[in-house]
Amino acid sequence: MADEFILSNVVCIDTAKSPHPISTGIGFFDHMIDQLNSHAQIGVSVTVNKQGNDDVDAKNHSFEVVNRYAEEDQAKIMGSVGAAVGKELSKLKYPAGDRSSRFCCPLDEALVECILTKKPSGGGGKLVNFTLPPYGKYPVNKGRAKIGSMKTQYVETFFSNVAQTSGMDISLVKIRGDNGHHVVESAFKAFSRALRNLIDGTNTNNYTSAQFEKMWGVKSDSHISSLDLCREGKLERSTKETSILVHVLLNGLAKGADHHVNVSTGIETMDKFVSILAKEATMSIEAKCNGDLYVDDHHTSEDVSIALGQVLNTAFGTKAGLNRMWCAVGTYGDAEVEVTMDLSNRPCITHNLSLSSNPNDEEYAGDLSVEMLDHVIESLVMNSKSTVHILEKNVGKTVLETALATAMAFGKALRMCAAVDPRRAGKTASSKGTLSV
Repeated sequence: MADEFILSNVVCIDTAKSPHPISTGIGFFDHMIDQLNSHAQIGVSVTVNKQGNDDVDAKNHSFEVVNRYAEEDQAKIMGSVGAAVGKELSKLKYPAGDRSSRFCCPLDEALVECILTKKPSGGGGKLVNFTLPPYGKYPVNKGRAKIGSMKTQYVETFFSNVAQTSGMDISLVKIRGDNGHHVVESAFKAFSRALRNLIDGTNTNNYTSAQFEKMWGVKSDSHISSLDLCREGKLERSTKETSILVHVLLNGLAKGADHHVNVSTGIETMDKFVSILAKEATMSIEAKCNGDLYVDDHHTSEDVSIALGQVLNTAFGTKAGLNRMWCAVGTYGDAEVEVTMDLSNRPCITHNLSLSSNPNDEEYAGDLSVEMLDHVIESLVMNSKSTVHILEKNVGKTVLETALATAMAFGKALRMCAAVDPRRAGKTASSKGTLSV
């Protein structure tokens, strides 16, 4: 770092914690680097100090110490940290051959896609795409120049230097993002998750590779640990509008008599939607509803969706030790839909499905009104306490095709989010250490 700053304790350890802190002198930057610990499961540490200064007291979390270099040359600090971290990442063990990994990270006001590509030939990588600015919508057309004490313009500098020294090509594309803090956070989390998959040799939407089977397949430690939890949720209630029973077992559809999907709501589209979702999530379900369909479809479809979300949230438990995030694509007919999900305990749904502007100006998806399809998705997400982004990649010939593609993608993502990651040893995948607050 020229002769002004010194970097020390730069470490990246796969699936282990570094004994050293992250202390760059820019508080928000520290918080973003820490996402590698939580989401890539890589023990990262780095300390920045000026020549001649005493060592930083890692236990001193005062604003003055944590942000001691906020008014210094952040381009130099963030660029040098990126180069040093990238160099350490290059030393980790990756599967042989050309590898690519894609991950999208959903936050309630942001969705960023990261694609990592690593070639066996070695050499420097490049930041091939970077479309994060503007960081949020305030001020209009400008976004945030600073988040905490970190200058947002140097996020690109950091990732450019990581790419160069790690040998990875990095693409970071903002799909959605109104909140600057969450745009940056989504980028660092997406990078971390894509990196974890790159090291594991897995990738979202590739469920047939040998590496995926080893990590997440029916003979994996993950699958066995998931079954051992015996997770289930059940709700039974009656009102003047509906009598409903929903019982879910996260059992991988592999427990003999419990292996079933039995859905009967009186609305064929709801039956198909819930059944497809359950099969893709590899969970057993019994869902029955006797509702006032002589009034309309509102109460039945709403109550089924609310109940399903609630029993799923019950089955998830504390969510400690779970994979927590995933993105998955579903296709049905001409429709192609991607669902990106986080079992966050911060319910939020964002989508661009062609419901109000569907090609045929349809009022119904099968026998479910389109407005209730929208409400079903919202009720399911909000009551499961998940953050979900739905991206319509190709419009279906009918709204029903779009609905069922959404169910398929939702189920696939749910399966992977709810999967146990044994490497987490029962700990929550969060830099905060909990999802309960």
